[in-house]
Amino acid sequence: MRRHRPHRRNYRVVFAVVFAAGLATGVFAAKKVLVSPAAFEGREPAAAAEELLAAARSLAEAGSYENIAIGRVYYLAGRKDEGQAIFDRVLAGKVKAGDIIRVARVYEEAGEWAKAKPLFDRVIDMAPEDEDWLAEIGGYYLLAGDRARAEQLFTNSLAHDASNLYNTLHMAGAYLGVPPRE
Repeated sequence: MRRHRPHRRNYRVVFAVVFAAGLATGVFAAKKVLVSPAAFEGREPAAAAEELLAAARSLAEAGSYENIAIGRVYYLAGRKDEGQAIFDRVLAGKVKAGDIIRVARVYEEAGEWAKAKPLFDRVIDMAPEDEDWLAEIGGYYLLAGDRARAEQLFTNSLAHDASNLYNTLHMAGAYLGVPPRE
């Protein structure tokens, strides 16, 4: 009687899968960017910032949230053209409400309500039942002087969740001049 032996072909398939997985792991590990203190130690602030921003761009790859965060640094540091180019690139394709609100927050933080408002309105149109964003955007409206619109957004937020601590704080803070923050 002959014992059944696994086919050598099965071993080859298993070996190929294990080899490919190891190769893929090596490829992903090779992409990892490591930031060292050499990026900033003893350097002028502008040079340190450039080195760190270059590392951040490499770390972000294609992530929209990450790229918006990088654009925020450029924009708020007075390098608006570079920040705007990043925002434009992120917002050019199929975009999610989360991308839009992040860019709108940067404009609001920069004191540019005229640029922030249409983006906030777009977020409301895209996600009219997101009570967190309704409360936050309502806070920005209140700070911009549009109490009627703010209170409408607050009311809509409360209709979806009347016991949310952070949304309540966004509302209270706005009445005291404190901008909402995540």
